[in-house]
Amino acid sequence: MDIRQRVVDLFRQRFGGEPDFIARAPGRVNLLGEHVDYNDGFVLPAAIDRATWVAFCLSGMKQSTILATDLNEEVSFTSESVLEKETFGGLPLPDWARYPAGVMWSLDTKALTMPPIEAVFASDVPRGAGLSSSASVEMAFGVAWQQLGEWKLTPMELALLGQRAENKYVGVNCGIMDQFASACGIQDRLLDLDCRSLEWKALSLPPQVAVVIADTSVRRKLSSSAYNDRRLACETAVRILQGVLPNITALRDVSVEAFNQYAHLLPEAVEKRARHVVEEIARTCLAVPLLASGDVLHFGELMDKCHVSLRDLYEVSSPELDAMVEIARSLPGCHGARLTGAGFGGCTVNLVAKESVKSFAANLAQGYEQRTGLHPEIHICRAAAGASVEPAR
Repeated sequence: MDIRQRVVDLFRQRFGGEPDFIARAPGRVNLLGEHVDYNDGFVLPAAIDRATWVAFCLSGMKQSTILATDLNEEVSFTSESVLEKETFGGLPLPDWARYPAGVMWSLDTKALTMPPIEAVFASDVPRGAGLSSSASVEMAFGVAWQQLGEWKLTPMELALLGQRAENKYVGVNCGIMDQFASACGIQDRLLDLDCRSLEWKALSLPPQVAVVIADTSVRRKLSSSAYNDRRLACETAVRILQGVLPNITALRDVSVEAFNQYAHLLPEAVEKRARHVVEEIARTCLAVPLLASGDVLHFGELMDKCHVSLRDLYEVSSPELDAMVEIARSLPGCHGARLTGAGFGGCTVNLVAKESVKSFAANLAQGYEQRTGLHPEIHICRAAAGASVEPAR
């Protein structure tokens, strides 16, 4: 049974009627530009063919009631109770519920109508895997409330409100990339986003390659990880470098040459974090014309360099991620491999020659399991469309 049908069936069981609508919002994978979105940099993500699905309708009650089928948990809340991060009954909201509740809170700050909702949701975006499961939940509920509230935001406006929910309500200081990719995805296209201006364009992936996601099966909890510490280090670097580069407002404004000139001013850990960001932004800018010319070999080399930088400078890799990347690089047809997402566990992204995809996936899974004793999931990815709503019938 597919996920869409499953949430419809469970909605009938739980609420005793038919849902009116189905919302869908995809996860995302990022090929280059890791940990630079909150530094006003450039990113190259794609929405993926894994998503959060929500069956929903208007509620006749004061409170919204949401069933998370993957967790077999349910909460009810109102726009008043979410202000205290509490359920309708006055209990603390469970962690998973803070994502839809945070969206309600964020929409409420814009005085947008959010009628109470009855909803059942499920997802095949693995949680804690670096594929933006949280953003897919946020965007799915964002378009659901947009449908019921009968107001209209652009996908980017909805993404910004989702980011605000994650920053200010959930407490993860993420950039805009995840919500942007989930809201604005285009089928069979990469997205080239300037995280400062929010200007973006769609890019074609060269036809001779495929994107393969490899899940290490190791999970991390982002809000309790070192993610926020990394962002603080970047902000510290900017403050110090403003003493010699007064016109900068983010690490995006610092060239590699200028950074090398003044890096000695930074504490060691701050210097490492900032160096990754400055060099990663430069790599991403180099990558776009490579894609346009079909130069997948040099694009893959930039992915490889990104992983080394994330491992050694930003220090967000893990033994399992490093093993997955090392094995991938040893296999025929692999042009580039690196961790994707925040790190500390989760997935790698691999650029692979199409004729080698099946053997690559099988050999990568076998090699990883032999080395780590863990069973990975390998997914040949297709870029998907962004968040949407359709009638349930």
